[in-house]
Amino acid sequence: MHHRTVNGHSRLLFWSHVREFAVPTSMIESSTARREAGDWSGACAAARVDVDLDLRAVGRNQGRELANAVRADLRHLVPDLLRWHFPRIRPDGLLRPGLTVSLARYSPGVHLVARTPPAWADAGQRISLALWRPSGVPSSVGKHPHPRPDRRFRLDLHRHLWDARRTSELRDRSGTGDDLGRATHRWTAEAALLLRAEGSAGSAVAVRLGARRRVVLDLTGSASTPRNTALPVLPDAATWALPDLELMRAGLIDADRLHPLVRSSLMPDHPAGAARSPDGTTASRLVDCRGATHRIGIVDGVLVALDHGQDDLRREALLVALGGTGLPCLQAIDAVHRQPEDLVDVRARLDHGDVAGALAVVEGLLGPDALLRSGPLRDELETAAQRKVTHGLYRAGLTGLGPVGSRRRRRTTCR
Repeated sequence: MHHRTVNGHSRLLFWSHVREFAVPTSMIESSTARREAGDWSGACAAARVDVDLDLRAVGRNQGRELANAVRADLRHLVPDLLRWHFPRIRPDGLLRPGLTVSLARYSPGVHLVARTPPAWADAGQRISLALWRPSGVPSSVGKHPHPRPDRRFRLDLHRHLWDARRTSELRDRSGTGDDLGRATHRWTAEAALLLRAEGSAGSAVAVRLGARRRVVLDLTGSASTPRNTALPVLPDAATWALPDLELMRAGLIDADRLHPLVRSSLMPDHPAGAARSPDGTTASRLVDCRGATHRIGIVDGVLVALDHGQDDLRREALLVALGGTGLPCLQAIDAVHRQPEDLVDVRARLDHGDVAGALAVVEGLLGPDALLRSGPLRDELETAAQRKVTHGLYRAGLTGLGPVGSRRRRRTTCR
């Protein structure tokens, strides 16, 4: 499905791919269970979010009031929902790399931020949480290329995208009725919210419409090309159309595939007990073997030909060793090992950091005890393991600005 077009809407296919692989059901369920039990750090761990702050140290060094405010926000943080709404890039829908996003602002000038590593260290697609202040000491965890909160990508004014106390606001902030899913009707209200947050006495904000196009939105009723680059910038979250609404309208996703908190806000009348559809796995396979339909399946943890006796299989193994052509059943097993039909899905899960999901697909194909043969599937798993080591080195601050010839992604924002 990743190379088809539906009515020419590549954006919808892009988001369909993201929703299928980026935030798996298992992550949402595990993170939700820990969060609802009061274990906010466990919820973060389940959602692959690293916590790079020490609340006790914050209390000692910056005051108990700040520490309590940060703790309250962390207790209500929904890390899997943050991942669901986090900015992403084309072509694969990965988290936008090297980004620092403000989640909350405290006095004086302290931000709770969510960060993504640079593209060359993005294995696992992990997000980290930290505190940032203008005169702060640089973090000892890695060396982030852009530690300052981004003006364009900020969620401190859009807490409904990560804060459990505010998720019900999603429908209103996304549009209602005939405007559902269109953001432009909200620009005036969003601009007023931005100006108040910035303490600005002005009435104008800049609105980014593309890579090189901006307009000025003036609350007095005028719009023009911006001349003042110091104008507050309307956050990206205030201008984009919610992809989940578009996907449902196009029939590319059903309600049970939405994040539960997104579903409950957009469709409050949807049955509360409806469970999100489970992550997909591969079914058993049939093979046309010399005029008969045979089965290949997993027995004792290994993919085998079910309709051939051991004597047949030994003779075929000898024939292949002498240069002959083996049974179609054995050829099919070899093909599944080397170039499975689900390789695209395995690769997508690995790209999005879902190693457990990728291994589950592999085990569903080959069995948990199979010895993986050489080929693209094995190469993908080995590459994922190597990239995970690189990410670990980055987190430990042992890579500097990154390895020479590091992998770069084309940073095209998907919104």
